[in-house]
Amino acid sequence: MFRLTPLNILLLSVCLSLTGCGGSDASPNSTSNTNNPTTPQPEPDTSGGDTNNNSDGDNSDPDDGGADETPDDNTSEINPAFATALTTSRFLQQATFGARPQDLDALTGKSASDWFKAQLKLPPSLIMPVVSEYTPPPTAEDDFNALYIESTSVAFWRNAIAGEDQLRQRMAFALSELLVVSNAGGEELTDIPEAVASYQDILIQHAFGNYRELLEAVTYAPAMGFYLTYMGNLKGDEATGRMPDENYARELLQLFTVGVVALNPDGTEQQDENGATKELYNNQDITGLARVFTGLDMDYDTSEELEINEFALPMTVYPENHSEKSKTFLGTTIAAGTGPKASVTQALDHIFAHPNVPPFIAKQLIQRLVTSNPSPGYVTRVGTAFSNGRTTLPDGTSVGDGRRGDLTATLAAILFDPDARANATERGGKIREPILRFTQWARAFAVKNITPEYQEMLWDTRDASMLGQHPYRSPSVFNFFRPGYTAPGSVSATNGMVAPELQITNASTITGYANFMTYYITGLQQEVDVEELQVIYDEENIQLNAQNAAESFLASYDTELALTADLGALIDRLDLLLCAGQLSANSKQSIQDILQTVTQNDDAEPLRLVHLAILLVMTSPDYLVQK
Repeated sequence: MFRLTPLNILLLSVCLSLTGCGGSDASPNSTSNTNNPTTPQPEPDTSGGDTNNNSDGDNSDPDDGGADETPDDNTSEINPAFATALTTSRFLQQATFGARPQDLDALTGKSASDWFKAQLKLPPSLIMPVVSEYTPPPTAEDDFNALYIESTSVAFWRNAIAGEDQLRQRMAFALSELLVVSNAGGEELTDIPEAVASYQDILIQHAFGNYRELLEAVTYAPAMGFYLTYMGNLKGDEATGRMPDENYARELLQLFTVGVVALNPDGTEQQDENGATKELYNNQDITGLARVFTGLDMDYDTSEELEINEFALPMTVYPENHSEKSKTFLGTTIAAGTGPKASVTQALDHIFAHPNVPPFIAKQLIQRLVTSNPSPGYVTRVGTAFSNGRTTLPDGTSVGDGRRGDLTATLAAILFDPDARANATERGGKIREPILRFTQWARAFAVKNITPEYQEMLWDTRDASMLGQHPYRSPSVFNFFRPGYTAPGSVSATNGMVAPELQITNASTITGYANFMTYYITGLQQEVDVEELQVIYDEENIQLNAQNAAESFLASYDTELALTADLGALIDRLDLLLCAGQLSANSKQSIQDILQTVTQNDDAEPLRLVHLAILLVMTSPDYLVQK
């Protein structure tokens, strides 16, 4: 399907310079000029009406993220988020799966606070309804088909590209790379899409909720129980030497809550008098905590009664399988004889109260949305919002319900922080994940017929010849990339910076990405043999009309085609939509020089010029590094 062309070879050589992201003039000890920014300034209400829709002071409504829409008095200054089309584009790159032209037209000059609050109120776009669309009827001779198996992927692409609840979807995706469950390993999580679909929906539904409540839902999720092997976890047996499974206990601490070493509130590691880091726990702590998660298993009775897949229900407890021993970990002891539900509650409460949780979670969410190397001040401010459960939007509105772990307050603090809104320094920004590059293209160019069910390529994009990444399909619980990854031999590593996404960036994935985007940008998906495809669908028991495949994921380039007579204007347009004005003058000139070599001697040439311009921008280092 793909081939390496001279253009791809050129792009490969350009893109390999990505491993030097961060700027060659960055000193390892240099300090960002936004480490000590001023407090975010409020913005005026531009909605033209009364925004106080919560006059009774009740801040507990889960549908609006606990927003108290009574603004403070100081509303005289404009926040930079939506001040210009460029700043609007940049904000939306951090908060959504990509800016659309209509978004820039509608939001520029308006209140970013109003947009944020409106997003909190939108109903969630869930995964399970899409899985249900493709679930074979009980009477079907073959209960499984390829599209049913891949229905979670179909749902993700639909929601990420076309969902109106963009803020929720983007936050859920960020959480999915922190609280990892993957259907990459085969067996139940691959063959039963309800498993990962129900887990995805947990993250979507809790994206604006409370992290402590999310942890509990995750703990009882069958997908997590199966993935980290504590589903059906039995208490120890001294006679046989059987010990409780320790996987979840270990990853709950190491990856989901506190990390492995003591942290300062700014996310930096604490050191003892000898300059060594302070480890938080040892194997005895893990052994003690593992006893908590014994006795959890599928809720088979309810599943049978409701006639639904057991993976779609929370796990239940079986007291006879739960360890009655005391459970000591992280400086606390759960008394012997404590039941399974009470043990889980007490354990999660104690872990959640640990001082590492706010900076640990804050830093990783910042990395997923804004920058790989947040300043200590940035981490402190977001961690404080997490701890206090409340923060103030630029228009003076308070969001969050005041409880520790409020994710609405945390998300607002991340997006509206001065470090997020100021132009990134040479130490700022992050590598765009391949998934986000594709969704951004689809949204930027008004892709019609967002029907991933007809795009078999989108059912699994993990291969290096494609995106090298697929949603909810990481190779391990450690995600696609580690938050502390440094690329060997890179300028960023030399300057003491991490670049997590570079862990999946190499010669193969760079070329694969360029070819993958060429396929969609140029509309090659239209060139299908309808009759042959219909035969495949019928053989695989897929109930689709192959004729519709030729109309799937068609991009609209009308605006860009109108600019082909002025290459500078065309590049500026793409710079706005895709890079938020971050294309350097050198990059713009290089792209224009290449475009000028394309002759325009027939009606097809302008479209070819647009295709090439988009591809050149989307494979440039200035684009691949989101700042």
